Amino acid sequence: MSQATTIQEVLNQLDIIIEDAIATNSNLGLFAYIYRRTTAEIAKEIKLKNFKNNERLEIMDVAFANLYLDAYKNYKNNKEVSASWAFAFKHSNKPLTILQHIMLGMNAHINLDLGISTALTMKGKEINSIEADFNKVNDILFQITNELQDRLSRVSPLMFVLDLLGKTKDEQIIDFSMRKAREQSWNSANLLWALDDLDNEKAIKQIDEVVLKISEIIQAPKTRVVRFILKTIRYFENKNIGTVIKKLKQD
Repeated sequence: MSQATTIQEVLNQLDIIIEDAIATNSNLGLFAYIYRRTTAEIAKEIKLKNFKNNERLEIMDVAFANLYLDAYKNYKNNKEVSASWAFAFKHSNKPLTILQHIMLGMNAHINLDLGISTALTMKGKEINSIEADFNKVNDILFQITNELQDRLSRVSPLMFVLDLLGKTKDEQIIDFSMRKAREQSWNSANLLWALDDLDNEKAIKQIDEVVLKISEIIQAPKTRVVRFILKTIRYFENKNIGTVIKKLKQD
């Protein structure tokens, strides 16, 4: 697969990854499905001209997607990828919950890739000019958050336990906040945008190290209670990726 140049090409490549995951019963298809769903929603909003600068937003979204697609292809071809993506990919065959597999992908993509792609898109331009559209994407994602939670409950019948758990301050680490992640990625984008190429590369590695630490906590939460609950949740989840994705897709 060559690099995508349009959102439609991104969706097509995500479909290939999802179909391959179904054929091989790989957990890599879980994040790919969630990412495809959110990308399709953004594509719809671009088509409706709902952004301040729709053409630029698509350019940024494609650059963002290509960082994941390139990481996926490089990992499959035994090439080097970022530490946080390597962690997510290597743990795809580990006994984690569906939500954990999705969160590992979300963490690497939002906390690392989004800042990189935003800074890259706005290099040589005023980065603040894209902030309104960047924030509008946040609003679009939150509009479908409940839908995605409902879809996940179809394949993870004990998901409600995590909802209860997320209400306690001590255990909020498992309650991955997309808004907080995107807010942090905006800070990262501003940092990377302001740096020269050499310092930029160093900063990306430092961000990657922080994101990796978050991945490690997602994979193995610090408290024994959370680890036990996740293990219980996984016990009752369907392990057939094809069946899981089919149920996630159902209207």
